[in-house]
Amino acid sequence: MRAWIDGHLLDDPDGPAVSVVDHGLTVGDGVFEAVKVVDGRPFALGLHLERLQRSAAGLGLPAVDLALVREGVDAVLSGQDLTLGRIRVTVTGGPAPLGSGRGEHPPTLVVVAAPMDPTSDTTSVVTVPWPRNERGALAGLKTTSYAENVVALAEARRRGATEAIFANLAGHLCEGTGSNVFYVVDGELRTPTLASGCLAGVTRALLLDWYGGVEVDEPIGVAEAADEVFLVSTTRDVQAVTRWGEHELPVGPLTQDAAAAWSAREPELLGR
Repeated sequence: MRAWIDGHLLDDPDGPAVSVVDHGLTVGDGVFEAVKVVDGRPFALGLHLERLQRSAAGLGLPAVDLALVREGVDAVLSGQDLTLGRIRVTVTGGPAPLGSGRGEHPPTLVVVAAPMDPTSDTTSVVTVPWPRNERGALAGLKTTSYAENVVALAEARRRGATEAIFANLAGHLCEGTGSNVFYVVDGELRTPTLASGCLAGVTRALLLDWYGGVEVDEPIGVAEAADEVFLVSTTRDVQAVTRWGEHELPVGPLTQDAAAAWSAREPELLGR
């Protein structure tokens, strides 16, 4: 693993580096992106940095210096032979007084790169009882306030699954803790609209462009009873769901076709 903070590559990536009063640490005031690395090249970095900028603006943080982020990405990738890895870019509110108010310090910028194990081709999910708030201030932003996801994922694992799925306040399907959801009903591939409160996933948008699908908001029960389900994310690509709660699912033809379409187009955005 290699880590870079505010323009400096760390000699010891596991050593102390961030202030104990950094607002990202004390109150979760920050945004981030996770970027897959294949054969030493980041995948769709430009799209991820565009979303990082949108998330920062939504949180009221200053505009991110994307050229500086790219400098950090180059620094952490150099000297590493990452056949498969992940870059994490984090921007926080910087050092601040204890409490919710921000201080006068500039934001903290952290870039880390580390190896990543391949993701399984299939997964299992459960619906958790806590809804996403599609009308909340953080809806659709990729922030470091992930405690809700930690609790939900722990519940999913307690119930023998590997991902937790949220409905929103309207009772419609929203998203997973770290994934967007696609499902098939009567031969039609569907996924929630961004108005559901789900994250505007980079993989989600690319798959809709490369393969297609219908964006629709409907009760989560429709998806729970679907003929096929798969998850998409930066680290999952297209991952078939073989069980949702007690509902067993096949790896159906649309899931297979979507995965093939993804694999065929993915090389186009390596290093971009």
